[in-house]
Formats: sequence, structure tokens, C-alpha cells
Amino acid sequence: MRNNFMFTSESVTAGHPDKLCDQISDAIVDHFLRQDPHARVRAECTVSRGIVFIAARFATSAKVDLPHEARKVIKRVGYDQQDFNSKTCSILTAPQGFPPQKKAQFDEHALTEKQIAKIPVDSQVTVFGFACDQTPTLMPLPIWLAHKMARRLAAVRKDGVLPYLMPDGKIQVGIEYQERKPLRVHSTTITASQRNARKPSLKILRSDIMETVFKPIFDDEAVEPDNNTRVFVNPTGVFLGGPSHHSGLTGRKNAVDTYGEFSRQSGDALSGKDPMRIDRVGAYAARYAAKNVVAAGLATECEVALSYSIGMTLPVSLQVNTFGTSRKPQEEILDLVKKHFDFRLGAILRQFNVRHLPSLNPEGFYRRLAAYGHVGRDDVDLPWEKTDKAELLAS
Repeated sequence: MRNNFMFTSESVTAGHPDKLCDQISDAIVDHFLRQDPHARVRAECTVSRGIVFIAARFATSAKVDLPHEARKVIKRVGYDQQDFNSKTCSILTAPQGFPPQKKAQFDEHALTEKQIAKIPVDSQVTVFGFACDQTPTLMPLPIWLAHKMARRLAAVRKDGVLPYLMPDGKIQVGIEYQERKPLRVHSTTITASQRNARKPSLKILRSDIMETVFKPIFDDEAVEPDNNTRVFVNPTGVFLGGPSHHSGLTGRKNAVDTYGEFSRQSGDALSGKDPMRIDRVGAYAARYAAKNVVAAGLATECEVALSYSIGMTLPVSLQVNTFGTSRKPQEEILDLVKKHFDFRLGAILRQFNVRHLPSLNPEGFYRRLAAYGHVGRDDVDLPWEKTDKAELLAS
């Protein structure tokens, strides 16, 4: 394993067309679950110039106005262009509704251990959870900084600091590592979209982005840019962006949703599906275990991999990899994870309360995860980000 290297991760703003689709899909999931926590939902979305297409399959008695939910998201994100805005864009839907599923009608908080053992998963997947000691949230530094910069880019537009910006933006941050520890900021690329191709000038935009987006990000960071750090702002020139200029699709930004490819990730999307889908909540459970291992001081890096098969209750495979950073044999850490974490679907539903979180968050729960990451968040109270088992593991 290499100890000295440079690694880059990408983040995008909430206005990126792919992320717009993720937010629409998860807003639909939120709305169904608010009315019926037992709803089964799968929602896919694609956007292009002036058009939104939603394909939704659901088993519930709840009613959702799919175009209305999409228009609310588009307005919230900030699209008000003539050829793409929440009022005039065409929204096509292909809904498939089914009666509520009997097997989903249970109260996970009232289940016995015997009953939990009888709840199988209905999809097959291998999911990964990762944590490391590079940041306070135990996330890899490149994706942490990329998310931080993307949120800042969105904020200066929304707050009117740079009113000429449009919602679409992309960030890439490269970090140089020495002995697998972040050493310096190697490079950063910021691509910001603007309303008018002729103004402001590229020179002014680059200066504005440097002063209001790039520099403030590092005020409270231990690893900072130096004289050799390369910073590129709109390196290919003017970028207009948004659905008017490039299309979007749900589930196309898995690396942005997870660990910026510093760790492995599942090929399955996280957004657009209800929390009885193990390919969604299994990834959250794996992150929970990996984060607690690192928080306990058992390793400085930890990856937990879970493989599920249709019709099975327990993962058919559970693996732990600490990449040579553990303070005790890796097999012992695996045994601790097996002992203290329950990766059965019913147990995950019960511990994280994931089917009821939308009703407890009127502004939307899963929609908020659809931009800037499903893990490593310090702005959303996520049950899988708690380190409440660290002390137990350490002892």
C-alpha cells in the first residue's frame, strides 16, 4: 500500500443537475414516509432543458403530487432561468402505485429478537462504510474540503454576496499525503456557473471566487494551501451550467454521496429509495460501525464491508479492513464489530428509526442528504454518525 501519494475528491453544489435529481427523488421519498412510515418507494428522476421526468413505483395508501414536490425542490435550489424554472418547466411522470405491502406493516420498535430474525432483505448488494482520523467528522480530508467549498459556493450565491452566480457548481480538491497523513493542499479546481456569459468578466469572477469561497474555507483547517498550491477557477472559461446545458440523473454521484472514492463504495445509489432497501440503510450501518472503530482508537482507518443476499436476514459476508493502521490484530476488531453491531435489516430500522425520520423533520430529511453527502455531516443530526459505541469498543 502506498504511503506517499496525492488524492483528489469531487463535490458538487445542490444545483448540479445530478444532485437536483437526487433531491427531487428523496423529496418524494420524504413525502410518502411522512404520511406512511411503512411505504415502499422507489423514485427516479432525470432533468434536461425545460423538462423533468419522474418514474416512481410505490406501495402505500399515501398520496403524493409528484410534480408539486419537484417544483418545490427546483424553487428551493434556486433555478429561475427562462428556460428552466419551477413554474414553467414541463414535468412528465410515470407513477406505478400498488397496495401497501403486508410484510412492511410492522412496528420495528415493538419487535422481539425472534421477529427481527425473520425480516429478510429484498435486494442483493455489497455496501461499504469507511472512517479515518483526518477530520473531526472522521472523513477523508479531500471530500471533506470539497463539500465544505461546495456549500460555501452555494452560500455566496444564495446570500447575495455573488448574485451573478447560478446554482450549478463543481469542486475538486487534491491533498498530498505523506505516510498516509494529509500533508498539504496540492490543488483545487472550482467551476462556478453564471447567469450571463458576458458579465462579469472571467477575471472578476476568478478574483471574487478566490476571496469569498476559496480563502475563507481554510480559516479553521489544520492543512492549508501553501505557495505551491495550484488553484484553478473556471479553467475552461465561462460556465453556464444547469439543466439548460447538461442533463442530470438520480444516483450518478455515488462518490460525492460517500467518501470521494478514498474508500470503496457500492454501485447502488443511495437516494430515491425507502429505508427498507438494504442498499441504502446497509451503507449507513457500515459507516456507523467503521466510525465507532476509529473513534475508539482501535485504528486510524477502517472500512467495513457488508454483503447481503435476497431472502437472507444476516449479511452473508462481513469484512473489516484497517489498512495496517490498527492497534490490535484486525481479527480482534472484526470480532468486536460482530459482537457489538447488529446488521440485520430490522435491527437497523429499529436503531436508526429511519422510517420515521421524515415525519420528525418537516423540512425534509432524506432530501437534505441528497446534497453534500449522506455521511460525515456535521449540519444534520444523523443516527449513523454517532460514536456512542466507541467507549464500549475501547474497553
